[in-house]
Amino acid sequence: MSLTDWTGAAVEPSAGAEPPSPDEWHPVELPGRPERFADADAVAYRTEFADPRDADERTTLELRGLFAHARIWLNGELLGEHDAYFVPARYEVDLDADNELVVECRAPESYGGVYATDRVPDERAVPGIWWAADLETHPETFVDALSLTPRRTDDGAVIDAELAVEAGEALDERISLSVRPQGFRGGGVMERARIEAEAGERAVVEKTLELRDPAYWWPAGHGPQHQYAVRAKLGDSERVVKTGLSEIRDARDDGLVVNGQEVRGRGFSLLPTGDPTWDVERAANANANVVRAYGHVPPAEFYEAAAEAGLLVWQDLPISGAGESAETDPDRATALAETLSSSVERHPCVGAFGVRADPTDHLAGVGPSRFARYKVRWRAWRADYDATADRELAETLPDDAAVFPVSGAPGIDPDAAHVYPGWQYGDADDAEWVLDKYDRTGAVGAFGAGSLTAAEGHDAAGFDADAHDAYVAGNVEALGGDEATPVEASQTYQTRVLKQVTETLRRRGTGLLVADALRDADDGAGMGVLAADGEEKDGYEAMAASLEPVQVVLDGYPTHGSTRELTVLNDTPEAVSGTVSWTAGDRTGGSDVEVEAYGRSQAGTLEVPDDARAVELSFGRADGAVQNSYPL
Repeated sequence: MSLTDWTGAAVEPSAGAEPPSPDEWHPVELPGRPERFADADAVAYRTEFADPRDADERTTLELRGLFAHARIWLNGELLGEHDAYFVPARYEVDLDADNELVVECRAPESYGGVYATDRVPDERAVPGIWWAADLETHPETFVDALSLTPRRTDDGAVIDAELAVEAGEALDERISLSVRPQGFRGGGVMERARIEAEAGERAVVEKTLELRDPAYWWPAGHGPQHQYAVRAKLGDSERVVKTGLSEIRDARDDGLVVNGQEVRGRGFSLLPTGDPTWDVERAANANANVVRAYGHVPPAEFYEAAAEAGLLVWQDLPISGAGESAETDPDRATALAETLSSSVERHPCVGAFGVRADPTDHLAGVGPSRFARYKVRWRAWRADYDATADRELAETLPDDAAVFPVSGAPGIDPDAAHVYPGWQYGDADDAEWVLDKYDRTGAVGAFGAGSLTAAEGHDAAGFDADAHDAYVAGNVEALGGDEATPVEASQTYQTRVLKQVTETLRRRGTGLLVADALRDADDGAGMGVLAADGEEKDGYEAMAASLEPVQVVLDGYPTHGSTRELTVLNDTPEAVSGTVSWTAGDRTGGSDVEVEAYGRSQAGTLEVPDDARAVELSFGRADGAVQNSYPL
């Protein structure tokens, strides 16, 4: 039973034991983020409901997405407090015939992650019940929770299961546990575990389920996405949870190693926008095999969708921006890291973690000056950030995952670099220089440029209007022609920067690269290749081409009269061969090319005539062809 009939009111935060009682309650839509409370430090929500139970049934209340610190009252009694929005607040409740539930949510004082920065609009960070508010009815004795930890062993694999049973009466029974392959043929498991409890007790049982000849989960393009359903059943009560088996570690310069096999990661960062499962689908359609949850933790449905789609997940802790670090509240940071890692450990797609994102912005605002490289060197030399606390916190995250304690701009020795040539500094063709200068051969966690979706969109959250105008405002005709609008020119510029930097990184063999970002966080403008409402910008299709696992690319965005070198990229575990074809104006050419697994092969050069309107590339194989286009 979902609780959907709510009222709300902005309130003053208090530590009192009594629920808040504002002068006026306003109708609101929950679960969700009521925009009327976008600037509030604390919001109270209230709903009334009748007892849904039959006979001797019991009831649990589950609230998901409680942002950020919450206190919950039922019929005037304090049920408890909750301060991690990415795990459910769950309580067994004793109901009256008619009931009143009040939930007070407060904005975070620390560790708000991206929600505490200007990268998302205020209405995305409204204190509230974001994801779900449900009442569940159960028999007197029921399985209340089932958590899973899959792991490989020398003999195959096991799933460590921990289940909790609420005993309405004295128990001395056996609970059944089964493991069943989902959508593929394979060996299952059926076992029993003994459970003893007195009436009214909560009993916790641990059981290790051994899998014979286990099937593993693979990222898209490297194997099938095998998963298992684990079912715990006791009488009429059961709980089913899905999981999968994978072993993912960091290979540094070569990307990630999944189940012993190299994987080159290509994808997008995701900001908290709309439906995260939809974002997963759009990322997969653009040939991504990695998504980064930048500075926030999405709901469980996000990870389930990523696992189904074969996308690896780079999960950040909610610590980002210049305002906080792991040493702000070390105990709280450690608790967050431990809670987060345990909450996602059943998902086979989660293979990388970030601790601290963008602790400085020392390279922002350099712009396209002819002294840009000098300014970058000077600012990077003067940059200072002590990452000791971040690296200590990283040690609390899973040992077998890729962990990036600090991701940020060159100059602070980041574990994953954020590089923005053509947006924060210099031009897009400075990508090669900045990567060589600062010896960045490992992961690149952010790059790109922003663009408008509306002419008046300069004030959008997460959009640097000054950077945009420095690169676009005076070049509208050069970017889009005599008839170009500012929005068209803006998206053309973003497309060119994204293609050049993406393809530069891939030609260099960067093993893990993440563009900033998939979707705008606000209406009007942003760093995404999709608008906030999901409409495609010009950059979406262009990035889909640049992220093809096998693709032919140029060594720089072409210009009239320039000579460009062609390279065939192969980010798959098998060698490929085919024919490169190109067209530039009235000129054409091509060659036959063979490329080893994870290799790059030169495919000649082309000259761009002065009257060319585009350069079109194609790489054809027996099973089809891929195209790559560069409009001029």
